[in-house]
Order: sequence, then structure tokens, then C-alpha cells
Amino acid sequence: MRKALVVGIDQYPSCPLHGCCNDADSITNILSQNEDGSPNFDVRIEKNVTSKARLRELIEECFAGDPDIALFYYSGHGYMDSVGGFLVTPDYTAFDYGVSLQDVLTIANQSRAKEKIIILDSCYSGFMGNINTTGQQTAVINEGVTILTASRSDETSKEVNGHGVFTSLLIEALSGSAADVTGH
Repeated sequence: MRKALVVGIDQYPSCPLHGCCNDADSITNILSQNEDGSPNFDVRIEKNVTSKARLRELIEECFAGDPDIALFYYSGHGYMDSVGGFLVTPDYTAFDYGVSLQDVLTIANQSRAKEKIIILDSCYSGFMGNINTTGQQTAVINEGVTILTASRSDETSKEVNGHGVFTSLLIEALSGSAADVTGH
């Protein structure tokens, strides 16, 4: 069994985005079926999740059980502060921005899924996997966990023509642009 949670958030109260829900739709379409039309991932798409609690619940559900693959895709705002990185939800407040990247990684690391994939199209998403303890940066990523991010921990990500640049490139790769010379 392959399951995926695809989240796109455009509706932020003071800083809306314009391509995250489009990205969620595109990723859902590419993951749902193989090129021959056969089923691929069982995809749950959630657009404009309104709260940190709901996003955390969805992430927990995504990595629950023991599927062959559990995939979490997020497109929305990301934020960094002095203690770490966050997937921002529309109910953010100062000092409570959303679900921490550390929480997402901990949930994935503890999952019984054989393979865990985290794909983040958000600013500062490259912080995923880093823990800052007394000035030392350490990556704590368990076996079977794969992480793809749109940016480094100190970079923003970009939207162009109603889509994230990273997601646009990812869609192209999954559609065959990343094939080898034999077509695989």
C-alpha cells in the first residue's frame, strides 16, 4: 500500500500565496496514477488547512500504520526562528507559527512505514533534519526517510505563474524529464 498526504495552503490572513493549492492539485494528479493509468498512491489532498492542530493530525495519520510508502507533501509558507523551522498554518501567532519541522521529522522517523518521503515546497524548508543544540548542527534522519526541500535553511522559495518553481521542476521530473537514456 502506498499512501500520500498532499497539503497546499494559499489562504493566509496577512500574506496569501497564489500557487500552493495549484501545486497540491498537480502533485495529486501525478501521484494518483501511473503513466498507464493504473493506481499508484492513495492520495488525500487537503487544501487551505486552517490550523496547526489539524495539520499535525493529518501528518500523524499520513505516517500511521505500516504502508510500503508514506509520502507527505506540503506547499505553503515556511518560517525560521531562533529554535527551528516551521510549516506555517493560517492560525499562526507570534511564537506559535505552525507545525515544527522537528515534529514532522520525529513523526516520520517513528513511523512503521517501510519508506517515508517528505517533500516540502516552502521557504527555509532545508532546515528539515537539523537540530541546533548549543550551536552544533546535527542531522537526525532515520533509515528509510527521504527528504526533498525547495530551499536551504536560509533561503526563500519562489512562485512563478501560479506554481512553486520547485514543484514545477518536480512535476517535470516525475512526468519523465528525469528518465535515463533507456526511458526508465
